[in-house]
Amino acid sequence: MYNILTLNKISETGLCRFSNEYNCATDVANPDAILVRSASMHDMEFQSNTLAIARAGAGVNNIPIDKCSEAGIVVFNTPGANANAVKELVLTGLFLSSRKIIPAIDWALTLKGNGDTVPKDVEKGKGAFAGPEIKGKTLGVIGLGAIGILVANAAAALGMKVIGYDPFLSVTQSITLNHHVQLTDDLNVIFANSEYVTLHLPLNDKTRGLINADSIATMKDEVRILNFARGELVDTDSILAALENGKVAAYVTDFPNDAVIGAPGVIAIPHLGASTPESEDNCAMMAVDQIADFLENGSIVNSVNYPAVTLTKTEKHRITIMHKNISGIVSKITSAFANEDVNIDNMVNKSKGEYAYTVIDSDTNASPESLEALKKINGIIRIRVIK
Repeated sequence: MYNILTLNKISETGLCRFSNEYNCATDVANPDAILVRSASMHDMEFQSNTLAIARAGAGVNNIPIDKCSEAGIVVFNTPGANANAVKELVLTGLFLSSRKIIPAIDWALTLKGNGDTVPKDVEKGKGAFAGPEIKGKTLGVIGLGAIGILVANAAAALGMKVIGYDPFLSVTQSITLNHHVQLTDDLNVIFANSEYVTLHLPLNDKTRGLINADSIATMKDEVRILNFARGELVDTDSILAALENGKVAAYVTDFPNDAVIGAPGVIAIPHLGASTPESEDNCAMMAVDQIADFLENGSIVNSVNYPAVTLTKTEKHRITIMHKNISGIVSKITSAFANEDVNIDNMVNKSKGEYAYTVIDSDTNASPESLEALKKINGIIRIRVIK
């Protein structure tokens, strides 16, 4: 029986994919794995038997990645599962930033009670809410992952000129990109040529505050900026100053803070990017499948801290080893088995940064002596035997 701790409400559509061998609850004391959405885990103490954490979503800022890596806990996310939901909200934000729809709706509410004069009042006052069409304008898309590509393609289909930036764009991803999308390896090209800029990149030390006073100064006047990625990508003081002096016409964010809420020119959305039943179902299903495949077979798919290793089910004895990515450790692992006459039928070794993952299939069960020898090897983090 596998015990799964859920830290947030997880879609039943996802949870029901677990077999009867799984116990899922919000009060599991010693979980084999943890399912989480937005709950912060930075102050959590992990049990020694906890093997994996799956984030039902793409961002993992709420999970202490370094701490998990050191403990041999695989952290999964679900990239692309909520991509369409976010894309649709980005397009909504694009229209809202251009056409002054929200202030127009607010103004229309003030006409309540005017009786028969409402039609005339509407025609008289609507001119205050005119805004440009997006067709023919240039959209700069910073980050061409699952969401960024969908946004770029949709904008191109709507008649926009699209410039995309992503230094890590893969061949597989580029194939799905609309051929009208212009690619650049220089952010300044996007800043200098775009009437609209949308952010779709992770938050890290290099991207924090990417949109700041200096970058905004290089942009077109009355640029409209959309942030549906992470709030800290945009420097708050800089964006508010640019809105006040008119350099930025609108700022749409799905990550409001106290300073931007209610500020003129800000459209603050309460993190609704993935708030659709379809997205929640997709994220939960993907997270559950990844946890089950890892616990039952040792496969790692969509991990942010350990390498991808896809394994098929086997009738052989399987040993999985989490370890540091250091020279000579693989030969020490194989020697530990050879010294105890354990035959290695198949072996996979992959690395990701400082960490590596080795999987060994054998016709015979690993002896207690061979497992004890493994534990003594410098750099070994966790050993697991999968029957």
